[in-house]
Amino acid sequence: MLKSLKIENFRCFPSFEMQQLGMLNLMVGTNNSGKTSILEALQLLVNATFTSNFEMLEEIITNRSEYVIDDEYQDKKLIVRHLFYNHYLDIDSKFTISAKSLDDKQLKLIVSLKNIKTHTDLVDQESLFLCLKRLISLIEVETPFKLSSEGMLSIKILRSAINTLNPSKSNIQFVNSSSLTAEKTLDLFEDMVLTPEEDLVIQALQIIEPRVKRIASLIGKNAYKGTRGSFIVQTSENPRIPIGSMGDGMWRMLGLALAIVNAKDGVLLVDEIDTGLHFTVMSDMWRMLWETAKRLNVQIFATTHSNDCWQSLADIANAENPSEDGITIHRIEKGKPHSIVFTEDEIAIAAEEGIEVR
Repeated sequence: MLKSLKIENFRCFPSFEMQQLGMLNLMVGTNNSGKTSILEALQLLVNATFTSNFEMLEEIITNRSEYVIDDEYQDKKLIVRHLFYNHYLDIDSKFTISAKSLDDKQLKLIVSLKNIKTHTDLVDQESLFLCLKRLISLIEVETPFKLSSEGMLSIKILRSAINTLNPSKSNIQFVNSSSLTAEKTLDLFEDMVLTPEEDLVIQALQIIEPRVKRIASLIGKNAYKGTRGSFIVQTSENPRIPIGSMGDGMWRMLGLALAIVNAKDGVLLVDEIDTGLHFTVMSDMWRMLWETAKRLNVQIFATTHSNDCWQSLADIANAENPSEDGITIHRIEKGKPHSIVFTEDEIAIAAEEGIEVR
């Protein structure tokens, strides 16, 4: 579990730190304060360090629409300069993401731009590379990705390099503000089905609709069409209801439950966690995530703008025995070099006294 995080020259942060991280960390703050960027930094750092998996580069940049399509070469090109502070890229550009774990081990990812000599067609020439250097068991390992002359990263080059790395399966799950894609949800469901965690997913859905008995996936000609057509739900009154008929809250809760059970011994990242959820179910949502996180050893980082969301978390914090590695709220303020931390006791007091933490 991580106990601290430091970001330098990444996205909107020239320098930023978070201390006193707990098992469940909720980030609050105004729009454009950098909450989503912190989730992206964690995703890059933990994936690169523990799985040698750089596929999330495409996910992070694509989610922000920071790419162009090259129709001539049937290729997507990622505009990597937007990852760097002030969207600025030159030969000296570098950003660093580092963290310390509870046992004081250091995780570190350095992403820099370099000119590297290459040998092609009997000619030596310098080419521009995006170099990702990560610290693994005190050993630094660097992976270079060749950029175009415009400083863009071809998806073909990225995927080709990833295939040669043979990364291990990731237990870091990212649920963005628009929830999981149908394809990702189906993948996570197939990894979960017929395991002891299947009951947990049903219980999570029952937070939204208590009559739910089972959920199943549909593939091929039997599947409903559309983004949520791969799932049906059985209730006490109806054996086959497409999950799309049951509202955004049901889809959001399914994504959260599948993501956390597939993040065992890892990290769950959730952007705008309250998306699609009514305030009346938020306490039960937090309780499900908190109990599962403790049982499966999952560290959670989430963001919200909602007053109901953080106050519902206060209900859980108030019921817990205060601990150093429990529940925290971090207020992110634009331009400030560190987060403002609220511990379990402080969260409970703030909710009781009507103190605004956002």
